[in-house]
Amino acid sequence: MSKTEVAEERVSAEDLREQLQSFQGGLQNRVEDSRNTLLAVGGGVLVVLLLVFFLLGKRAGKKTTTLVEIRRI
Repeated sequence: MSKTEVAEERVSAEDLREQLQSFQGGLQNRVEDSRNTLLAVGGGVLVVLLLVFFLLGKRAGKKTTTLVEIRRI
């Protein structure tokens, strides 16, 4: 490339601004789509964990139950 060709291909501030805005807009759309999916998956995992902890606690309660008998003398 000669010096004259480089001088004609200068990039203006407006060109840069348009490119960055289009890049940012595409990125924001992808983030919003991913956010909904992640929230749904996170909610499902939370429900499963709560169910597992409930069942484990219920089992542990049966395992260590103490029977106390009170008699009058």
